[in-house]
Amino acid sequence: MVGFGDGLGDDRISALIAQEQLGPAYRAIVDGPWRQIATRIAAKAQASARPVIVGVTGSQGSGKTSLCRFLELLLDRDYAIKAATLSIDDLYLTKAERQALAAMVHPLLATRGVPGTHDIALGRAVLAAFLAGEPRLHLPRFDKARDDRAPADCWPVIAGPLDVLLFEGWCVGAQPQSPEQLDLPVNGLEAAEDAHGRWRRSANAALTGPYSMLFDPLDMVVMLAAPGFDAVISWRQEQERKLRERTGGGMSPGEVERFVAHYERLTRHMLTAMPPLADVVVNLGEDHGVASMSFAD
Repeated sequence: MVGFGDGLGDDRISALIAQEQLGPAYRAIVDGPWRQIATRIAAKAQASARPVIVGVTGSQGSGKTSLCRFLELLLDRDYAIKAATLSIDDLYLTKAERQALAAMVHPLLATRGVPGTHDIALGRAVLAAFLAGEPRLHLPRFDKARDDRAPADCWPVIAGPLDVLLFEGWCVGAQPQSPEQLDLPVNGLEAAEDAHGRWRRSANAALTGPYSMLFDPLDMVVMLAAPGFDAVISWRQEQERKLRERTGGGMSPGEVERFVAHYERLTRHMLTAMPPLADVVVNLGEDHGVASMSFAD
């Protein structure tokens, strides 16, 4: 096992920081908060008789994907624990399935994002395969450029068995709202295109039923808490800017604002309701820095 501070381990971290375009100051976050979280996950895994599923939740642009990449590295480097990451974004229904849902239930369900637009059966099958210790774990992939699921023969295959699966996503672990909370629209999108509340009630019903079964196997939840919803919009804009620079694709600023509006209701709800339910809460500053961190025990 490569120990903390070992040159090889340092090289891997530096390389990943550069790859993620995070800047040298991010190293202090890796060596501090992220290493503390990795230590908590390792303790959970070492004490468990079965593989462990860790939910990593947080608003769009909060840095969930980067956190998971560093956790994979730290768990391997410091504890010889083999981890992989499944994103809820890779569980979206196909474009054709969402279009059918939009025709049957509500037009806004054609847009990927809210509960009800994910393939819960696929997600549960992946989690079950992980928990069963399958020697080859197939992880779905969603092609956001095409707004459709990638062909199965393009999905990565992770050699198992794995010790830890990091299940990341903006609504991972989310709890439904009360009926009263659904009465009034939270933004212009809801007011104009969901005046009767059918779309938001459909999403809430999905959280109450199918999504609760998807989230039930979580052994631990780590939350990246944004300082407010305004930060979420600016963070997502930054994500799309990087995507445009890297690939030439991605959404325009106006498209980002409309897209993020689909997530606003549940994001605001989770910022209030989720911290008491999480095992680790990382409170982020506007600059993505770690303002504070708390643990459930």
